Amino acid sequence: MAADPRLLEGSRHGQIPKVAPDGTKPSETYAKPVKPQAARPDAPRVAIVIGGLGISANTTNEALAKLPGEITTAFTPYGTDIERWVSRARTEGHEVLLQVGMEPLDFPDNDPGPQTLLTSLSPDQNIDRLHWFMSRFQGYVGVSSLMGARFTATDHAISPVLREIGRRGLIYFDDGASARSVAGQIAGANNMGFAKADAILDAVPTPGEIDNALARLESMAGTGGIAIGAAGALPVTIDRVGQWAKAAQGRGVTLVPISTVASRAKTAT
Repeated sequence: MAADPRLLEGSRHGQIPKVAPDGTKPSETYAKPVKPQAARPDAPRVAIVIGGLGISANTTNEALAKLPGEITTAFTPYGTDIERWVSRARTEGHEVLLQVGMEPLDFPDNDPGPQTLLTSLSPDQNIDRLHWFMSRFQGYVGVSSLMGARFTATDHAISPVLREIGRRGLIYFDDGASARSVAGQIAGANNMGFAKADAILDAVPTPGEIDNALARLESMAGTGGIAIGAAGALPVTIDRVGQWAKAAQGRGVTLVPISTVASRAKTAT
């Protein structure tokens, strides 16, 4: 699926997203339409984001084969044929997020990869690196971090980056991996689309623990109306999430893409 040319502009790295002259945002254009359930308009809703796609061809293929289109896919830009994988994900009904490498606590021992956003760089340098990430592929509704515990906890580093993401009509998804992240407060102050995971589903990557985490997520949705889960592209995770999704829909749970949640997050807690 080709990107909408109205939502692109040139940069020194290539084409990057922008808001169209008529105000249309990439987060709106590339969002997956959600049909309301007439029978159960108040059904609990669950959004799940699977990150780390695009690096392993086998794992990415397995995810796209096993996961329903309502599951959001997050791609890193370091794999080969990344544009082809993203196009296939969108064709098969998945919303797409761009994962941007951000500085972890133990950098450089743990390194997300080339062009990682760093707390030691100036805002202009980090935004230039952000544009490099943004130019790797198109058709995404928003951005998420790849690692990033230090960067997302450092106000002066992440604030200009989030403002640039919002200015380009994109949402930001916080995977919930770092309790110190200030992304929610900054996104709320800038009135941009934001969503944060309530649970990491494969913190313990065994079938039993993933199943338990999915059960807790479903329970959260039943209590609060909606719950958001994040997970990595591990074969065991893809298998368990795929199995759960089939059964959960039979129990009346509505799976929704991440934009459905972020569009409501004009303020963040």
